[in-house]
Amino acid sequence: MLQAEIKSLFKEDISILIKVPNSAKHYLCDCGEASLLTVKEVQSVSAVFISHTHIDHFSNFDGIFRHQIGSGEKVVICGPENIQQQIEARLKSYTWNLIDENAIEYEIREIVSEKEINVYKIRPPKWNVEFVKSQDFLFEDEYVKVDFAILDHKTDSIAYLFKEKDSVSFNENGSEFKKGKWISELKAAFERSENDKEIEIEGTVYKASDLFHLLTRNEGYKLGIIMDHAAEKGNYEKIKTVFGNADLVYIETFYKDEDQEFAKLNYHSYASASGKIMKDCGVKKAVPVHFSRRYMEIDRLEIESAFYKAFGVD
Repeated sequence: MLQAEIKSLFKEDISILIKVPNSAKHYLCDCGEASLLTVKEVQSVSAVFISHTHIDHFSNFDGIFRHQIGSGEKVVICGPENIQQQIEARLKSYTWNLIDENAIEYEIREIVSEKEINVYKIRPPKWNVEFVKSQDFLFEDEYVKVDFAILDHKTDSIAYLFKEKDSVSFNENGSEFKKGKWISELKAAFERSENDKEIEIEGTVYKASDLFHLLTRNEGYKLGIIMDHAAEKGNYEKIKTVFGNADLVYIETFYKDEDQEFAKLNYHSYASASGKIMKDCGVKKAVPVHFSRRYMEIDRLEIESAFYKAFGVD
């Protein structure tokens, strides 16, 4: 099960780290100030997901690449339209005369629309962005597939859904056969829908589909990160489409209910609105995050109380 850790303190700008169990691989969502984020964790980040480039979500990008340079790795960066230009500008603002081109490579994936992702690469020491290709998916590796919604925050704000790959388990108690390599062969046939594949067990050959009842498909865990967005119908329809029935979602809850006018003016959400959309999505667990720095701890408790009341949790 994917694990998420908020790496920013209450008064700091938001940053959330997602860890893959039994793996050294991490994903980082937003690059706000994050005093709880360690150098070791940064060096294990294989992909960075930027919601948008307001300063409170992007200010620590320099601190991130500071600890990645020299690794020789390729790191993926996903973000809204024109993210490649902003990353190029940040990288070119420093002097790199002691760094060679093999120190690191960033692959930048610019989200132009739901079906148009432009891919670029950028390397030291000149840091010139090079267009590679366009594709119709954002991110997928051996552990997760990432879906997204483009929300309105008076600029594009990308909300991300991380879904673990589905797994197939073998029902040992329901089988009369001894364990063997045939189980992995059966799972492979199940994954490929090879119903007629022959599976040999203890000298007898069976058709794979006759053994599929011994397997169970387990749906992958779904973890969402929804940052800054206006509390309005258009955004909610997109959130419902992508985040319906998610297992866990961290959602921006910037304002108290009594400050809804500020939320409307600044294209942010507020406590009960964020809680209600999570309830409407059928999310199993939701966590309010990213509160305005105008608030004190007592205000945070008020926000959380209103959020969970609207979510349907006392």
